[in-house]
Amino acid sequence: MGYEHLLRAAEREGVDVYERIMRPAIKGLYGDRVIWINRSIPTMTEKRCVLAEELGHYHTSSGDILDQRRLENRKQEKRARNWAYEKLVPLSGIVRAYKAGVKGRYEMAEFLGVIEDFLDQAIKHYQEKYGQLTVFEEKYMIYFDPLGVAEMFE
Repeated sequence: MGYEHLLRAAEREGVDVYERIMRPAIKGLYGDRVIWINRSIPTMTEKRCVLAEELGHYHTSSGDILDQRRLENRKQEKRARNWAYEKLVPLSGIVRAYKAGVKGRYEMAEFLGVIEDFLDQAIKHYQEKYGQLTVFEEKYMIYFDPLGVAEMFE
């Protein structure tokens, strides 16, 4: 699911997406069914990660949450990021990478089409959610630190 696929998903949801030059510190913004992506983001992979997070805001946030000093706004930001992590780095994707023989975080990020920092944050999210490991489809044990997958046999 590349950047273009996410753009089409946004369109199906009735969310308009525009790219424009913004301050470097701002990668994306969401409000009133409109997503703005910073055109100066250097790679499509990073734009994909930003678009997923902004779609996460569409699905999970409400109101103006720009003031991150407020606890409720930080919680909404975290929910949107978690939505993006689970969309772009699903547990099934980690298992697919394992089956494909992917070695290391760099290769896994490339395999999943995300930047390494996004992958690292997704793994941290899963650790918060599940602890050090989780069982996927009653067949795979996914370990989060160190990252690895073990196939269980009957």
